[in-house]
Order: sequence, then C-alpha cells, then structure tokens
Amino acid sequence: MAIKAPRTPMPEQDAGKRSKNFKEVALGYTKEMAMQEAQRCLNCKKPKCVEGCPVRVPIPQFIKKIQEGDIAGAYDKIKRTNSLPAVCGRVCPQEEQCEKVCVVGIKGEPVAIGRLERFCADYAMAEGVENVETKEPKGIKAAVVGAGPAGLTCAGDLSRMGYDVTVFEAFHEPGGVLVYGIPEFRLPKALVQKEINGLKEDGVKFEMNTVVGQTVTLDDLFEEGYKTIFVGSGAGLPRFMNIPGENLNNVYSANEYLTRINLMKAYQPDSPTPIKRVKKAVVVGGGNVAMDAARSALRMGAEVTLVYRRSMQELPARVEEVHHAQEEGVQFELLVNPV
Repeated sequence: MAIKAPRTPMPEQDAGKRSKNFKEVALGYTKEMAMQEAQRCLNCKKPKCVEGCPVRVPIPQFIKKIQEGDIAGAYDKIKRTNSLPAVCGRVCPQEEQCEKVCVVGIKGEPVAIGRLERFCADYAMAEGVENVETKEPKGIKAAVVGAGPAGLTCAGDLSRMGYDVTVFEAFHEPGGVLVYGIPEFRLPKALVQKEINGLKEDGVKFEMNTVVGQTVTLDDLFEEGYKTIFVGSGAGLPRFMNIPGENLNNVYSANEYLTRINLMKAYQPDSPTPIKRVKKAVVVGGGNVAMDAARSALRMGAEVTLVYRRSMQELPARVEEVHHAQEEGVQFELLVNPV
C-alpha cells in the first residue's frame, strides 16, 4: 500500500507570477503534508538511503519521528550529522543521492526525503527548537578558511565536538556560494543567515573581510595557537570557453552575474550595484549554475535562451530546476555550442 501511494506534491508559486519576482518558488510542506509523505517510508532494516547520503543522515529514524508527529525529535536526529538541514533540504541533489536508492522508488516515486528534511528545519526555526547539545569544551582552537557550505559544515561539526572554532572569510558576509551564487528564489538568504546564527549560538566565531594567505597566513594562524586548519576556499573562479568575443561588454561569467544579483542585491530597484538589464539574454551551459543564471535573467526582465551542447536527457542540472525553468519560459536550444 505504501509503495502505491503517490508522492505528496510540493506547493509552489504560480509560474507566471514567480517569473517576475525573487521570492522562493517552493513553498514547503505543512505538518499534515509532511506526515502524509512520511507514511510512504518503509523504514527499511538496511536503509540504502543512508548509504546514499554523503553525511549519513539517519533518514528512516527522522522520518519515523515525523510519522509520530514528533517534528522536534526528527530535527534532532537530522542535526546530529547535518549542520545545515534547511539548506540541504532545498539545494542538495537528493534525486542523485538518498532518493535515487530509495526502495519505494523501485515501483513508484521515491520518498521525498529532501522535502521532509526541509520541513523539519523550517519547523525548528519557526518554533525555536534548540540545537543539539555540544560536548564539553576541549580548549583546542581550530581555524576554518572559507565560510561557504564546506567551511560552515566543518565548523558546525567541530563545534559540536567541543573545539573552539573561528571561521575566516574573504567576503563581507558568510555563506559562500549559498549567498553569492544560489538565487533567492531557490534559497532565501534570511534562511541561510538563520543557519549561520545557529552556529554562532553554538560558539563558532567569524572573522570577515579576511583573505587567508594575504591578510593573514597559515603560519600566522598556527602562531596564534590554532592547532588545526581546514581550508574550504571554494570554487569561485569562472571557466571560460576560450572563444572570440568573451571579453566584450555585456558578456558576464555566471559567477559575476549571480554575485551582483544575489550578494549585492542588484535585482532591487534601489541597489547601487550596476548590472545590465537587457531585453534578450543567452546563457551557455546546462548545469545548476546555468539554470540559476537563466532564471535570474528572466526575472531581470529578459527573454532568455539557454544554449547547451548536449541533449535534454544529458542536462547535468537537477530535473526540478529544468522543469521550473521551462515552466517560467526559458527557451532551450540543445545540441548547440557557441563558436
């Protein structure tokens, strides 16, 4: 019976309305929806979903708590291995990880694990559920270079283990790609800030506007008493195609375009950050970054065409993102590559 039950749909903004604003597209489950979706889980004795999760979230255990209506208990189970559940519930590629190996997915749609994780995290934030208890302080200083998802996750894990953690970040705001790359309509920045605030409440300290290697060196950090350093400097440099015209005006890397829009709020009418608003735009690529750029350009008022050198079946972007882009009016030109 559980296998035959259809997946609980995710409420969404209407495509026509959302293509003109930067508000979140997916609106999230209600408690009733979450409990309904949780009933589809078979609570397998050998859960392949846990094996498919990079951080080994105890998925059947947290879903069992949802089935029982104990959402705070479900959140506690998630937080013991995942420092950023509200983020991961939205932007992790669950369909290629935990949900891909879900047994329910053999005869139907897999359990919506990511949506359930998001629901628990949002519930915990709304209800003020306390974070997981940390261990006794060890009195050992640890430095984390980079306040992106890798650095934040590492900081959260070390802090829970009792280490004295300081995160050093080059930008003026923590979050890395979560704030400069992923658009507001996929990942609200206020939510990212709440996750970061949770780390601060756990004792993690942040040093912004600090370029490790220039402002301060690794040797300096060791001399200041840090016993270990994690370097999560990110993948912030764009890759170009090395074709004529890439240095012309109005040709942006996705990194620059998305940073101006997301971190610098260029989409807001009163933003001092300059950005070109055009009637037509072309985005080259087929991954999640290309999809983010295309959907952002659409919201900036452009008619958008996405050009990709392979077929629709080979698009590396998440299926959900491609579906949303098509609904919103992004045009796809496939088996095409600019020269």
